[in-house]
Amino acid sequence: MNGTARRRNRAQTSGENAVIQVAWMYYQDGRNQQEIAQTLGISRATVVNYLQEAREQGLIRITLASPAFTTHRLAIELTERFGLTAAYVVPDEGVDLEAAFVRVVRGAALWLPELLSPGDRLGVAWGRTVHDLAEALETRPVPDMTVLQLVGCMATPYGFTAEACSTLLAQRLNARCLNLHAPAILSRTALAEALREEPILKAQLDQLETVNKLLFSVGTATQDSHIVLSGLATQEDLEWYVAHGAVGVICGRFIDAEGRPLPGPMEERMIGIPLARLVGLEMGILVTPGLDKLEATRAAIRGGYVTHLVTGTGVAEALLATP
Repeated sequence: MNGTARRRNRAQTSGENAVIQVAWMYYQDGRNQQEIAQTLGISRATVVNYLQEAREQGLIRITLASPAFTTHRLAIELTERFGLTAAYVVPDEGVDLEAAFVRVVRGAALWLPELLSPGDRLGVAWGRTVHDLAEALETRPVPDMTVLQLVGCMATPYGFTAEACSTLLAQRLNARCLNLHAPAILSRTALAEALREEPILKAQLDQLETVNKLLFSVGTATQDSHIVLSGLATQEDLEWYVAHGAVGVICGRFIDAEGRPLPGPMEERMIGIPLARLVGLEMGILVTPGLDKLEATRAAIRGGYVTHLVTGTGVAEALLATP
């Protein structure tokens, strides 16, 4: 190795060591940025840059203790009012809709590992909320864990496939992943019935019956709902279900204000778990990041799908304001 290369390597090593040293002094020694700058003979701006680099490199993990979000007033009132096992409420005052969404999703990603146990069979719905939760989740292996896709495949407006939700979540949990290798909805009832009897798919559908925990976010019954944007439901389908009382969507299936499944023109053509199988599970983890899903969230709770709720303060207060 020539002299130039050695100097370059020493500089790189020095830089890496400085990042680690600054991170340790800040997070472990509890020293502020100005003190670190004076001790090391560098600028405060350099300290800020090193701390940012440490986070980007994954050298730092910042975890907020769950009791801070599950034992304060709003969380306790939600559990008492709606008969939930627990609620995790993230502060979202003074932030815009996208920032509130990110906060709730990250809160769910922090809490989820605490809710899982070895041997669990976690059923997951699809959508941006679940996908972004999986992306935010730190790798946390759960022994003998299985993640199951609860509704068949479809196009999505989000830039990822429906099965990506379950696959990514399984990777983060070092779990087995069982995806459904079939469309979420078929054009004809007879075709759907025949496909459900195919041995490979029948075995996959039978596996869904073993789900003991559910992770989901409710969809809305509006024109901009993901169930319409994905092509799963047509505008005519949506109008039919809304006319018959639909207020939300769980795993591609419409529910009314009491959380009851609504039989309709789509039901017999769908490939996925029936909603009745998702009521009264050991755990139903609902993530509601915004007020647009308020009515659907109330319905999901009333229908018995929810034991654990993750949401922001705005949604929590609105739920509690319901007569």
